[in-house]
Amino acid sequence: MGPHPAVAAIRLAVRRVLHDVLTEFHRHDGHGAPAQEPRRTTTSAPAAAPRYAEAGTAGSPALPDRPASPDRPALSDRPAAPLVLVACSGGADSMALASALAFEARKLGVRAGGITVDHNLQPGSGLRAAEVVTRLAAMDLDPVEAVAVHVGREGGPEAAARDARYAALDAAAERHGAAAVLLGHTRDDQAETVLLGLARGSGIRSLSGMAAASGPAGRYRRPFLQLDRQTARKACLVQSIPVWDDPHNIDPAYTRSRLRHEGLPALEKALGKGVVEALARTAQLSRDDADALDTWAAEAERSVRDETGQLECAKLYVLPPAVRRRVLRRAVIEAGAPAGSLFARHLEEVDRLITGWRGQRGINLPGRVEARRQGGRLVIRQS
Repeated sequence: MGPHPAVAAIRLAVRRVLHDVLTEFHRHDGHGAPAQEPRRTTTSAPAAAPRYAEAGTAGSPALPDRPASPDRPALSDRPAAPLVLVACSGGADSMALASALAFEARKLGVRAGGITVDHNLQPGSGLRAAEVVTRLAAMDLDPVEAVAVHVGREGGPEAAARDARYAALDAAAERHGAAAVLLGHTRDDQAETVLLGLARGSGIRSLSGMAAASGPAGRYRRPFLQLDRQTARKACLVQSIPVWDDPHNIDPAYTRSRLRHEGLPALEKALGKGVVEALARTAQLSRDDADALDTWAAEAERSVRDETGQLECAKLYVLPPAVRRRVLRRAVIEAGAPAGSLFARHLEEVDRLITGWRGQRGINLPGRVEARRQGGRLVIRQS
């Protein structure tokens, strides 16, 4: 008798991602590097600042020895299999993900470990992080680690916590040489992300939600984007895996919590079942469109600059608005504007220098960047 359908579903989702990681590992790191004895780590570590790494695998014919170099370590220094970490909060989604990773990694010869991030936002958070480490170690994940972070205030509590969490995961991946970090975002999370983007009026890229692979070299993988939250919870239940329900997830002070417990149920009541699936499908369609437009804009940018590299307003004017604004956004960011502080209203003002020129003054943008029109050229520079 096979596993419960929920368990089978989460394992299949993880297996597909691990196959992708192994394929990339073979392609980038060569073959047949001898294995090294891993070092078990079940400690709390400070969150380091570095951001956004990689590793080699057994089962392929060995290559002849080659001299080591700074870019290519000696074969004896390279691991025999990629390390995949799971980011685990102790909730149902991430515990289900950890259990599936532990099961599939053994079958595929992948090294598997786990990281839990302690945000220090609730009493007893350190104790809970230590409990998660114990549970991950009991699954034979290695290394496992709890990382404590300080959550700032910039961008609001949810954004600040997310930034601190990803900085800690980036540092952990670099520290352990992980080829990938698995995240437990589900189809329900994707639907919420699309609605939040829609409410902000952020455009098609925001509506595309979360990518199945993101970060440097596709470090972050989301195996559960096609699975609903109930499947992950059911998988934990039938395997008797204890889970922790974060009280922040039901706190109406948080926008995503209100959307989850009030907004989406109201939409399903008004529109019928299937809203979550439709929103997730919208995310994929939007991502395909946004990727195509980004490619078009990258190619168009070369054709709208003069021999000195300045943007020519007349050539920008004839581009479709969606392409032109992407070109403008890239140029503004290259000039020094922080991407996270650059909103649609900023680009609309810059766009008016092209499409609604009335001799207006320059536009002040985040990061002390100014855009102004001079002699038929769009000049974007930091003051």
